[in-house]
Parts: sequence; structure tokens; C-alpha cells
Amino acid sequence: MNKTIIASALAAAMFVPAASAVEVYKDEKNSMSIGGFIDARVYNGQGETELVNGASRINFGFDRQMDNGWAAFAKFEWGVNPFGNSEIVYNSDSRFESSSDEFLNNRLGYVGLSHDVYGSLSLGKQWGVWYDLVGATNNPIVWDGNASGTYTYNKADGAINGTGRGDKTIQYRNTFGKFSLGVQMQLKQNSFDLVVDDPTIQPINGLVTTSSIGSVEYGNTFGLSAMYQVTDKFNVGVAFNTGEFDADLIGGASFKARDEIYGIGVTYGGWDEKGFHFAANYNENEFHDTDNLGRMIESGRGLESLVAYNFDNNIRIFAAYNVLDADTIMTAEEGEVFKRQFMTAGVHYTWDNNIILYLEGRLDNSDFSGPNEAAQKIGEEDGIGFGIRYIL
Repeated sequence: MNKTIIASALAAAMFVPAASAVEVYKDEKNSMSIGGFIDARVYNGQGETELVNGASRINFGFDRQMDNGWAAFAKFEWGVNPFGNSEIVYNSDSRFESSSDEFLNNRLGYVGLSHDVYGSLSLGKQWGVWYDLVGATNNPIVWDGNASGTYTYNKADGAINGTGRGDKTIQYRNTFGKFSLGVQMQLKQNSFDLVVDDPTIQPINGLVTTSSIGSVEYGNTFGLSAMYQVTDKFNVGVAFNTGEFDADLIGGASFKARDEIYGIGVTYGGWDEKGFHFAANYNENEFHDTDNLGRMIESGRGLESLVAYNFDNNIRIFAAYNVLDADTIMTAEEGEVFKRQFMTAGVHYTWDNNIILYLEGRLDNSDFSGPNEAAQKIGEEDGIGFGIRYIL
């Protein structure tokens, strides 16, 4: 593709409105589109008010029609921070300096083949098949539900275990009438050291000293989703995702633990459709996610639910309830509780299909009883946010 086409694509991304993506090039076989949005919001929480980036992003999609009903496709998506996030840092040379977050970060990148009969096969960083089940409750703009097991390891992007935007995944998808199937394998190995506080080593300047007691490997996760369209508006589905921790300790001992999450979900209507919309999903999980201090939740359960109504005047109202309740947490002290529980509600106005003005609020009712309650509460506060989203 030549420089003229690329330049046109960039110009279209900046200046041409569209519902979700702009087709910037097309011939008899090839097409290219650009999508994404720029989102700026004012957020108030924990006694502070800030102008922040609302997960702004840009993506490029490519399609190529081939022989005998086959097609090839690819997509790249980056998160962008167009508004800046500079901070004052006191460095190791005892000097003050300014530090800024990166402008770009990788969200998606995959390539694949598809056929009307045989389905599709894709490889890369892509939304996991688990998201087929839970994505419908992830539509509010300011706050994610954070109870569905998608954004694991303290609200990251789900890349490690493949339930969110999974790294290095292979997916097969197909539809049979009203039934759709997704199968996923993640060919990725992760390893880390197990460390504990070491009282035999003299602390330096009051710092806690740790020592390694072994290593852990985690990888090769597997996921499955099955969705059924009962009526034009009502859908039900189930999904499952698993991986394995394999630990070798100094001294020869070893142990294994399986990361598992399985759930069921329902949806009625659509988020962008006029009228009533409802979505809910429930999951049970083991060794799948962490609490707000990064400690592994050995077992727990989560629920996300959302109800919305779209009026004819392009105003949408919604309310959501989410809860993640941990039964046991590794290394937790006796009596500690981790129950993330909150409600959100909001009003959106969709203006000309490309501009969304929004106001949302969050009411937290979490229970983090125990000696680490103050630390667990960070990021789980009541809040309010309003802003504007420009859809490319």
C-alpha cells in the first residue's frame, strides 16, 4: 500500500466522522478502514478532580477477498493518550524532573482467515472467547464492572490468562444457525519467582528484605464459549477458561494449581438499540484473579448486571450492579474480607451518531474488613465523571 493511501487514511482518522469505522481504501479485492475514538472526561473521586484520558484509541482494519469463498483479515489497535500525563519525579540524583506516560500502548493485533462455511481462524493479541459471554455488561463508559474475570491481575487487560485482550492467542470461531462457538488456545509461557520476607538478612535502611523460595510457570491457557440466540432479542451463553500454575520449590518440593473460571450470561436487546436492554453474567473462579493488593484469590464468584433504556430522542439511561466476592485469598490474615461491590448509573446523549456526551456516577458498597482495609479501598471510591467521546 503506497504512501498516498496511508496519508489519506491518517487524514480520515482525524477529520472524517463515521459510526464506527471509516473505509479509506477499496478495490476489487482489498479494503482498509480506520476506527476508534477520542475521549476526554472530568473525573472526581477520592477528594480530587482531574481531566483524564478516557481510553482513547485508534485502529486499522484490513480485508482481502480471495478464491473459493475465503477471505483474509487483520487488525491493529493502539490506545492513545492525547492529553498528556506528566508527573514530578524525584530521581536518584536528588533532582526534580518531569516524567510522562507513553503516548501509545498496544491493545490489539491479529491476522486471520475466514470462510462462510468453515468459520474463521485468527492469531495474535485479540479479545478472548470469554468476552463473548461478558462483554455486554462492559458498556458503561467511565467504570468497568471488574467482577466478570475479564480484566485480571488487579484490573489489567486480561492478557496473561486470555480472558480479556489475550496475548499470543489462536482462535477458531464458527456459527451454525442460531448457535455460535468460540475455541481459544493461548501459546504463551510466563514465569516468576516466589519470594518471602527473609528475617535472616539484615534490612537496609528499613526496607523489607526478601528471598526466593522457588519459581512458578504459568501458561498455555484454553478457552471455550458457546452462545445461542433464542429470539431476535434474547441470547444465552456459557463460557470457560483455564490455565495452570506449576511451581518448583527450593529443596525439591513442587505443587500445581489450576486457574479456572466458568460462567453463564444472558442479554436482551442491544446497548445501541432503541428501547429496553438487559445484560447479566455470573461466574465462579479459582486462582484466576487478585485482590487490590495483588494477592491471588483462591476461590470466588462474580456477578455483573446492567439495565438500560434508549429513548427516541437519543438519550440513554442505565444502571449497573457488580460484585466480586472472594472466599479465600492467599497469604491473607485471619478475618480479612474482600468483597468488591458497587453500583453505577448514568445518562448518555448520542449526538449525530459520532458524538456522545455522558454523565456517570459510582456508589461503592464494598467490604474490605481487616488490617488492610485502607489499602484495599484505594480505587474503589464513590465518584462522578462526565465527558465527551468523539467516535472516528
